[in-house]
Amino acid sequence: MKFEAITIPKGLLLFPCTLVVVVVLIPLMRSLNESASSIYGTNFESVETRSSCNIFSGNWSRYEKGPYYNNDTCPYIAEKQNCFTNRRPDREFLQWRWKPHQCELPLFDALQFFNLVNGKSMAFVGDSIGRNQMESLLCLLSGVSHPEDITTKHISNYKDEMYFKWWFYADYNFTLTTLWSPFLVKSTRAYLNDTSLDNAEKLYLDEADQAWTSQIQNFDFIIFSGGQWFFRPLTFIQNDQVIGCQLCQNNTQHDFYGYRNAFRTAFRAIINLKGFKGLTFLVTHSPNHFENGEWNKGGACNRTMPYASMEDEVAMHIPYALEELHQMQVEEFLEAEKEAKKKGLKFVLMDITDAMLMRPDGHPNKYGHAIDKNVTINDCVHWCMPGPVDTWNEFLLYLLKMQM
Repeated sequence: MKFEAITIPKGLLLFPCTLVVVVVLIPLMRSLNESASSIYGTNFESVETRSSCNIFSGNWSRYEKGPYYNNDTCPYIAEKQNCFTNRRPDREFLQWRWKPHQCELPLFDALQFFNLVNGKSMAFVGDSIGRNQMESLLCLLSGVSHPEDITTKHISNYKDEMYFKWWFYADYNFTLTTLWSPFLVKSTRAYLNDTSLDNAEKLYLDEADQAWTSQIQNFDFIIFSGGQWFFRPLTFIQNDQVIGCQLCQNNTQHDFYGYRNAFRTAFRAIINLKGFKGLTFLVTHSPNHFENGEWNKGGACNRTMPYASMEDEVAMHIPYALEELHQMQVEEFLEAEKEAKKKGLKFVLMDITDAMLMRPDGHPNKYGHAIDKNVTINDCVHWCMPGPVDTWNEFLLYLLKMQM
């Protein structure tokens, strides 16, 4: 059977098609876009758009909606980062969000985070900067679920509770921990009993610290950070031989030699750890902002607003050795990433350095302790909570979505 062609006037054909587009498709597309915006907290972006965006290059933009939490709604803020309990008077530093140059950084979505980590485990490995980020994450998640503190199930020495913390979210079978290892490699841990900077800490640069290597074999996510402890007197040991030192008087001084080799050894330990299949993150160096003196000589961070851009006044206030330390970290990361790929492992860089360099206003300063305490050292290293450190976990969620 043959059908005869029927000629339809063009206008008659286009009119109903146009009507369908206007009446049905456009509202539907708008609805879908609004739904995506409500889920991600920003304009809808395709995977292709997000994957081509450098979220670490940008500026801080005004954001009037305020923080995700406060010291009343989150019980996990450490006293030293609880700036408002310690009577910090200004609030303007909370009215900024990181805006990448080429895209939008989605708001943190606790439900979305839990969906990604359901049934998994995450460890922050490093010093108190890593703990600062983990406690920020606890607060960001507290609007959806609160964890059980299971620290005593994993450590037997009560002194270690100051340095190690374990949390478990039963609703999502998710374990979160911070593993204290300020040098990432084996050390004599003399700092536990000697808080002065007169005596050098011995670092065994070719041996990763068992405080974390003995714990993370079955973890799904490892997040390395740190670096603040490498500014002190250090003695470097390799192959059981003293090969140099830092801030010493002999002729074998190697400034920050330990820093580079500590990250190199830590990355190698992860790559060669039998049975490890997790995703490894490196959080780059977190800058301090001491002005008008060093940390122990009256230095402070009194600013209440971020720098406008990397080309602004920030160029005049780059902390000592920051550029060198950042370069060392990234170089070691890139080498480790190549080796990891050969074994089917993934390394992910979270480059927070430039963004945080623009936030001299985000530190506790003198509000890292009760105002009536006789404390003379200001904290321009850690970050107030809530504050700019919450952006790190916005980065973390974004990167998790990219990898999973």
